[in-house]
Amino acid sequence: MKNCKYTGWLVLVLLFCAHTSFKKASPRLPGNTATIELLFNNTMKGVKIVLYDSSYTNPFGEAFTINKFRYYISQISLNNPNSISSSEELFYLIDEKIPESHMIRFTVPAGNYTSLSFLLGVDSLHNVSGAQSGALDPAKDMFWTWNTGYVMAKLEGQSPASTIVNRKYEYHIGGFSGKYNVLKKINLDFPEKKPVLIKAGSTTQLIIEADINTWWQHPNDIKIAERPAINSPGQFALAISDNYKKMFTIKEIITSP
Repeated sequence: MKNCKYTGWLVLVLLFCAHTSFKKASPRLPGNTATIELLFNNTMKGVKIVLYDSSYTNPFGEAFTINKFRYYISQISLNNPNSISSSEELFYLIDEKIPESHMIRFTVPAGNYTSLSFLLGVDSLHNVSGAQSGALDPAKDMFWTWNTGYVMAKLEGQSPASTIVNRKYEYHIGGFSGKYNVLKKINLDFPEKKPVLIKAGSTTQLIIEADINTWWQHPNDIKIAERPAINSPGQFALAISDNYKKMFTIKEIITSP
């Protein structure tokens, strides 16, 4: 009889624990989350860029081609008035030459969201954290030294206006400290500044345009003829970063069940 009573109490305790555990875990069930896809389209004046062969013209009438275009995206978050949902991964290298790098995927809790934020570049801590892997692997050709850190964005090609060997131009924009810190926090409103309901179980794709035309002007004039190479932290790297921080726009939001 005692064994029966003991067994009964044991069953009740196990049922209570299971119920409590389920209640605690339920907010994290997949059914309460949604998938976000950020698709970065790199353009020149709204036209998708093509490496090597296509020629473009900057605001000063200087023709140029593009051989490399890369930039770091980190600290991504979707925002609403009450909370921020961050992506799980820390760093992404968008490389025009690697199409699969243009897409970033992560999950967020379902809900209403009003904007997207991210850091253009690599934060100061990770610039001085020693050899790293993944997107921050020095083999990615986006790293100078432990003193000067990562190249946050890189644009290279050729131009008849250039005065250096082989008519090359190269802009390697970096610098993570002091008055020449080029890190830029980007805040992008959704189209028409309208909130978007992201439903549980859905996939929402944000089409983001990155327009290279912004690199050359506003607020700073950068002419290839005058400045064909910028490859160290300083005044001119900062000038270009103040220009290109405006290159991103959310062009479209597509949601599928």
